[in-house]
Amino acid sequence: MNILIISGSPRKGGNTELLAEAFAKGAAEHHHVEIVSVRDYKVNPCLGCNACFKTDGICAQKDDMAIIYEKMSRADMLVIASPVYFYSISAQLKAVIDRFHNPIRDSFHIKKMALLLVGAASLPELFNAVLTEYNLCLNFFNLEDAGKVLVRGVKDKGDIKSTDALNEAYKFGLSL
Repeated sequence: MNILIISGSPRKGGNTELLAEAFAKGAAEHHHVEIVSVRDYKVNPCLGCNACFKTDGICAQKDDMAIIYEKMSRADMLVIASPVYFYSISAQLKAVIDRFHNPIRDSFHIKKMALLLVGAASLPELFNAVLTEYNLCLNFFNLEDAGKVLVRGVKDKGDIKSTDALNEAYKFGLSL
């Protein structure tokens, strides 16, 4: 299986990146895995112009989203990894996800999706809004939920190392 992880952390070496890497290490034992860190790509927000629906999926914007589309076209599974800022995914990741509103998505072979989230707060409902959006995407695209790792109470770089989350993400990746 080809697994594409799209990591929305703007912080290099942060908790989200560590979680994505742990998942990737486990999954790579049986599958091809690639991590795309959105901070390394220039992706503009969707303009809502719908030009892509008139041009066979070619976006009017000339940015790095075309590179991400190419990577998605080879993926069987998509993993979304993000820090949670004010009950939502990062703005950088949101820009990428909004650009999935493109008919090119219908040519993708993605059948499964997974979610890796990290948040500083410990509130039980911390991830509710993101989970609602995730479930709506699963339903809309008819994707199988491969699983989730949700980590609360990690704020500063490296805090995740004092939890069992990295081991949990590794085992999750390995289980695929």
